[in-house]
Amino acid sequence: MSQITFDDFLKVDIRVGRIVDVQDFPEARKPAYKLWVDFGEEIGVKKSSAQVTKHYTPETLMGRQVAAVVNFPPRQIGKFMSEILVLGFPDGDDDVVLIGPSQEVPIGGRMY
Repeated sequence: MSQITFDDFLKVDIRVGRIVDVQDFPEARKPAYKLWVDFGEEIGVKKSSAQVTKHYTPETLMGRQVAAVVNFPPRQIGKFMSEILVLGFPDGDDDVVLIGPSQEVPIGGRMY
């Protein structure tokens, strides 16, 4: 693995947001949801596709705080435009477990 500088790290804008809408994404190749995540006034609500159906239902995702990269270019996923990358780690079966703060924090906060 190559090393990066601290300046390289600062280029990645990782923020905390709150999931405000969840919809099924039946057109996705792998089971996924469409997520709308609110990052507050500065960034607003952004969309993402997330393959998190193994561990989460729409009900358990609503209102959840998550970490996401907000400065990637938008990416077309089927007929859906994903604007952010919601972050997670793989479990033992390679299914996604979402990353979020361990306690409630103001939305829009940048990771450091």
